[in-house]
Amino acid sequence: MLTIDEFTEEMEKISEELPEEFYNDLNGGILILPDTRVSPHSRANDLYIMGMYRRSSSMGRFIEIYYGSFVKLFSHLPKEALIEQMREVLFHEFTHHIESLAGERGLEIKDEKQIQAYLAQFKGKRK
Repeated sequence: MLTIDEFTEEMEKISEELPEEFYNDLNGGILILPDTRVSPHSRANDLYIMGMYRRSSSMGRFIEIYYGSFVKLFSHLPKEALIEQMREVLFHEFTHHIESLAGERGLEIKDEKQIQAYLAQFKGKRK
């Protein structure tokens, strides 16, 4: 597994793959946080948040990437496979950003459907 500094360096390289226009109004940039984030929807301590697109009136628009969640889920992967997971998460969060700017919610709806499918596995079971 990459150290958090190596992870940050690789994420910077990935972020350079995106067109400059994608960064419009992303005034808070991309934050790499050491946190491991378990989803509040998790029923078996098995649903992790890898990244989040955030927007607030006080902090503006930014992306958070949770290094600890990557360590938890992907520490077994070879470097190339880990970098591909990082790319997938970053591009996912940028899609949220672009959709937000356009007033769209397609990916938000898709994410919610995935959470509902996950929760359906636990219907009738105790938490």
